[in-house]
Amino acid sequence: MHDGVRVALVGLGRMGQAIDALAASRACTVVARLDGACMARGITAADLRGAHVAIEFTTPDAAADNIDRLLGLRCPVVSGTTGWSTPQATLDALVRRHQCAALWAPNFSVGVQLFLGVLEDAARRLRAVPGFDMHLVETHHTAKRDAPSGTALALVQAIERAAQRVVPITSVRVGHVPGTHEVVADAPFEQLRFTHEARDRRVFADGALLAARWLAAGRAPAVYALRDVLDVDAPSPFTDSPTGA
Repeated sequence: MHDGVRVALVGLGRMGQAIDALAASRACTVVARLDGACMARGITAADLRGAHVAIEFTTPDAAADNIDRLLGLRCPVVSGTTGWSTPQATLDALVRRHQCAALWAPNFSVGVQLFLGVLEDAARRLRAVPGFDMHLVETHHTAKRDAPSGTALALVQAIERAAQRVVPITSVRVGHVPGTHEVVADAPFEQLRFTHEARDRRVFADGALLAARWLAAGRAPAVYALRDVLDVDAPSPFTDSPTGA
């Protein structure tokens, strides 16, 4: 029986568990589950058990080494680890070295990609209107380590480029919030609010599995973003438009 795309999970935290639970319903079979002990001793080809693609959600200090090892084993990688420095430059170098494709995104929600387009359009329009200040507030659960979130940083990068102004970020860590990003445009007598709210961690798992199926189909060595999977035309701030190796 055909078991769909064979996936190796690298990291078994909240996201790894959510992906594991959803995989079978998304035409994916999890064939390997690699925990911290496996990563510490070094991932081998035997550990991957014939996976077509790896999905990596770990920690900032482990991500680059994990991806280096996986690409060296000729296993394309979807990574959602955030909080590490220069992910784009690091991934560019690793993809060139190993000639194997990778996809990185700080947020795997399809809705966030649509949200980004709305914000870019609004920011361009507000650029010509005096009197509006812009601010982003991002809220996540207390266990999230990086602040601001990778999504907040990417959204602000896009807004600042379109609006040609500095946009501050406020980070809130409370309770069990999967992720909420709100952009406020405030004027003396009125206010605009743009909000994306993730209600369930499965939205990120669903996007990661979508990306894994796309990457496993066979892609040229490059660093891709979720926007490439969705075939959105505009360049994405989540990564420069695919970087050829």
